[in-house]
Amino acid sequence: MYAGRMDTRVTVQRPETTRDEFGGVVEGWALIASTWAAVEPLTGRELFAAQATQTETTYRLTVRYMAGVDASCRVLLDDGRVLGITAVIDLRNQHRYVQFLCRELA
Repeated sequence: MYAGRMDTRVTVQRPETTRDEFGGVVEGWALIASTWAAVEPLTGRELFAAQATQTETTYRLTVRYMAGVDASCRVLLDDGRVLGITAVIDLRNQHRYVQFLCRELA
């Protein structure tokens, strides 16, 4: 992987649950990292459910290795799109690069 291919700024977040001052539960997102990534769209398909057309796009993102990322996390692209991570792959098990297989969230 050449660093020049990593030309998109992304933010990786994990779900976080905190308590407010009244003892209630507040769910949000905590920052894991903000980094550069190579973003490749893989497929796009249309779903026809209840006579409503929906589109789904999947992506492959390659970033430098980061620990602690799993399928519960999400990625924010610099153009405002939100991607849900479906798989995390440590390339060649060398802890140098990680691929995220993602789908675009509505």
